[in-house]
Amino acid sequence: NEIEVLMLRRNSKIYFGGMWVFPGGKVDPVDRTDSRKVRVCDGGDGLGFHAAAIREAREEAGIDLRDCELHHFAHWLPPAIRPKRFSTQFFLAKAPYQTDVSIDHGEITEHHWMTPSEALQLRSNGEIEIVTPTFCTLNWLQSFTHVDDACSAIQEPECFHTHIKEVGGRDPGMVAFYAGDVSYDSLDLTAPGPRRRCYMLKSKWWWEEHSGDETASL
Repeated sequence: NEIEVLMLRRNSKIYFGGMWVFPGGKVDPVDRTDSRKVRVCDGGDGLGFHAAAIREAREEAGIDLRDCELHHFAHWLPPAIRPKRFSTQFFLAKAPYQTDVSIDHGEITEHHWMTPSEALQLRSNGEIEIVTPTFCTLNWLQSFTHVDDACSAIQEPECFHTHIKEVGGRDPGMVAFYAGDVSYDSLDLTAPGPRRRCYMLKSKWWWEEHSGDETASL
C-alpha cells in the first residue's frame, strides 16, 4: 500500500559512511552547462542541479532518468554550526519500467528498494542509519500509494533551512526547527503556535507539523 524508494548504502570509509541515502552527489562543472534551472532558497542561480541528479542516478545506481520527469520538491540547508554544510536539492522521479539497479561496490556498497515505512522502521530498530533530510522525506512519502500521487502533490520546492537545539536530560538528542515553526528563531520547545520540526532523540525520531496551539512535553 505504499510506493517504494531506492536506498543506497554508502561505503563506511567515506563521508556519511555507512549511511543509507538516496542517489545523489555534488554538482560538477559540466552539469552547469545545462540550461535547466530550479528555484533555490539561498539566492543561487539554480543551474546544474537537474543535470547532476540525472548523472548521479546513472553513476551510483545505473538508472537512466534522461527521459523521466524530475519533480523538484525540497531544498535542504544544514545549520551554520555544522563544520561541513551541503546545500542540497531533492527531486522525485518515477523509475523507468523494469529498472535494473547497478552499483559500483566502491562508493556504494548495497542497495534496496523499500517502502518508506519499512525504511523508517529499520532506522527505529537501529538496523540502518539515515540523516535528517532522508528521514523527513521518507516520513512524507509514506502517505502515498502511487508515485504519480506524490509527484502531483508537489506544488513548488519547500525550503528546509535548519535551526538546531540540543536537548539534554534522560532522553537527549536534537530538535531541528524549520521556517514556519513558531520557535524557528527562539528555539523554545514549548511555545504555543505552529509547529514544523523534527525531533531526533535517543528514544525515537518523529516529525511534527501543525498550525494549531498544541504543546509538546519532553
